[in-house]
Amino acid sequence: MLIHGEVNPLNVFGLRRLEHCPPHFEKILFDLKCDIKIISDWIYTNLEGRFYLGDHSYSQDGVFTIQTLAAFERASEASYLGLMLDQINKSLYDF
Repeated sequence: MLIHGEVNPLNVFGLRRLEHCPPHFEKILFDLKCDIKIISDWIYTNLEGRFYLGDHSYSQDGVFTIQTLAAFERASEASYLGLMLDQINKSLYDF
């Protein structure tokens, strides 16, 4: 992590954030309340492995739903984001 003075080779070569979600990644679905850049900046700052961040749509009982999907190669990083998500994913209008 760069905050500790270590350069991540995946960041240097642009291989950290993936454009597709591999099936073996650990997934977290959530409703996005803030700008997605806030979430991605937190991931880049606090985590080290490869990840996917984007929209996930599905239909259940005729209802079409779109949520945000964060998926990680390391299951421990998915757990860390899951624990911190309430602190990061805040609306500007929540008091």
